[in-house]
Amino acid sequence: MIRSLLLAFTAVLLLIPAAAAENENNYQFDNEQQRTTYQQLTKELRCPKCQNQNIGDSNAPLAEDMRDRSYQMLKEGQSREKIIEFMVARYGDFVHYQPPFTTVTSILWWGPLLIVIIGIGIAVSLTRKKKAAVELTQEERQRLQQLRKSGDE
Repeated sequence: MIRSLLLAFTAVLLLIPAAAAENENNYQFDNEQQRTTYQQLTKELRCPKCQNQNIGDSNAPLAEDMRDRSYQMLKEGQSREKIIEFMVARYGDFVHYQPPFTTVTSILWWGPLLIVIIGIGIAVSLTRKKKAAVELTQEERQRLQQLRKSGDE
């Protein structure tokens, strides 16, 4: 019983890499450059359905469609940039692991810096208010003098 379970488990483990490689083996490329470009695209494009997984690693049907479309466009002679542009136009900037620097994405870059600068400004202004000299009344000065004298003794 244990031997048959171990044998089945080993068989499954041996089939997993074959299933992962099957995606790429279904495609026939004209040259090595196309294969390399395809591999780069599948690592560079993110699956919109999966969380932070590229289309090469994802088993989602959407990722499969994106791989197929990338392959078709490569076979049609489209450049890597054109394929990325198509995918971004269709699925948004999220689909590309390196989104372009635009007005919208600049908020992601400058926002945290702006928050830190505002925080430092608030901290400085609060500490300056506390450092302002305090005027003592005549009674308070006399009491302070008494405390200093009693502390010296």
